[in-house]
Amino acid sequence: MSWDDFAKHATEAAEWGTRYHNSLRDRPVRAQTTPGDIAAQLDTHPPETGTDLGTIMADFNTVVMPGITHWQHPRFFAYFNSNAAPASVLADFLAAIIAPQCMLWQTSPAATEMETRMMEWLCQGLGLPDSYQGVIQDSASSATLAAVLTMRERALNWAGNQHGLPGQPTLRIYCSDQVHSSIDRAIWVAGIGQDNLVKIRSIGALRSLDRIALQDAINKDRAAGFLPAGIIAATGATGMGACDDLEAVTAIARAESLYTHLDAAWAGTAMICPEFRTLWAGADQFDSIVFNPHKWLGAQFDCAAHFLRDPDLLRQTLAIRPEYLKTHAQGDITDYSEWSIPLGRRFRALKLWFLMRHYGMEGLRTRIRNHVRWSQALCARLAAEPDFDIATQPILSLWTFKVARASDAHTQRLVDAINDDGRIYLTQTLVDGQKVIRFTAGQFDCEERDFDTAFDTITEIARAL
Repeated sequence: MSWDDFAKHATEAAEWGTRYHNSLRDRPVRAQTTPGDIAAQLDTHPPETGTDLGTIMADFNTVVMPGITHWQHPRFFAYFNSNAAPASVLADFLAAIIAPQCMLWQTSPAATEMETRMMEWLCQGLGLPDSYQGVIQDSASSATLAAVLTMRERALNWAGNQHGLPGQPTLRIYCSDQVHSSIDRAIWVAGIGQDNLVKIRSIGALRSLDRIALQDAINKDRAAGFLPAGIIAATGATGMGACDDLEAVTAIARAESLYTHLDAAWAGTAMICPEFRTLWAGADQFDSIVFNPHKWLGAQFDCAAHFLRDPDLLRQTLAIRPEYLKTHAQGDITDYSEWSIPLGRRFRALKLWFLMRHYGMEGLRTRIRNHVRWSQALCARLAAEPDFDIATQPILSLWTFKVARASDAHTQRLVDAINDDGRIYLTQTLVDGQKVIRFTAGQFDCEERDFDTAFDTITEIARAL
């Protein structure tokens, strides 16, 4: 394909994208295929000769699209949304065209310097102190792994990378029983081991980590010869939105000299609205904080904002400087590959620049406030129905419910029936060991009418079962 041909096909793709987004409300939210349907339509061997783009695009529509669950659908209420605001998509399109590799300042000065400034913008938007510095990771999972590795190296006086873990003291890391599974995976990858991730019971309406149980666990571990290394807290955990008491966590961490990491992957975006910051009071005392602009802010995947009180601790954990990666330049420079687990880095800052400039912070705040208001109003409507129970009250735009006195099996049948219907998409979770239905709102372009559809769909199908 020549670049002249590219212009033609790119225009056609943009027009297709406009038609797609404008027709989303007419499509079932979740893919209605069965396992193997798509694979059966794909050749088992690669082609020896080329195919024209017109044929490939036609196959895209007939083969690929039926197997797509529409994450940009305004009635996607299942997982935390992975958004794609038009301005952000356009920026990523441009980044894909120029295709820079942004591992070092010298390999992409604009990408590096824009990343620094965009993280400053986000820091200001969240109301965090300007003493924090930031880096864009691919996901909260990577940021959490980086934090766990830093906990490990700091606790071992930087001996883990050099000598390995055999012969070192057994480390312990603490979190609540509500945290995301990415914390468990980070513990595995860091070589610390699942047995050494100490999950503390959660209490209260916000399912906060029990600070008394946390202190007790640390005391017992020290007495048993273990080496406490860090605490991972959450604001807006995935299951039902659990929020830890961050001031209590950091008070214990300071007394015990432990590194702290805050996972605010979803809820962190809402902190651009000052009225919601009570949910993370004390966040400004953490060593490491992550939230995902690719969830609620509108940037498309992947884009995680990772803030650090002392970036040198992360660089000391991750930086490797062979001669071919050294930048020789006048003045201070930053090489963000020293702040990330991968060496290679994409130009993620560009979509943040487009996004925040195009919508403005107040425009982004308005969307978040609408999502919270509409979601909480839907919860109140369902609570007024005699045959429904609200299992957990809204935390921002996330809450859980079930049919009154329903068994776990019946609850799962209802979730499946709703998703097979296609008008909305929900998922299940466990609260206090009981299966409930999880509702969360955050799709960039959803409207109040989509929540009316959700109420009609839930009540109609529940009563028909």
